[in-house]
Amino acid sequence: MSHTILLVQPAAKPESRTYTDYESVNECMEGVCKIYEEHLKRKHPDIPSITYDISQLFDFIEQLADLSCLVYQKSINAYAPYNKEWIKEKIYILLRRQASRAN
Repeated sequence: MSHTILLVQPAAKPESRTYTDYESVNECMEGVCKIYEEHLKRKHPDIPSITYDISQLFDFIEQLADLSCLVYQKSINAYAPYNKEWIKEKIYILLRRQASRAN
């Protein structure tokens, strides 16, 4: 498990920047999904059960002004930065694993 910091900037304004830290990359990717789910709940408060597909999640990620991760690398005792494309790839792997477990 590698400590991971998620950096989010939803709007162009620098004041909109936030960060959250997680114990692992997988927890961080689940956190990104939760951010999107919360966005959908705010956008559609009258819908009790929200569903979405991965392309909608990826579109949401792309519309964010910035989204990146810093993942702790024990070998160099430092954090390595990763961009939106890397995050989308990790989310895809995570959701594919979860779907295969559900079957």
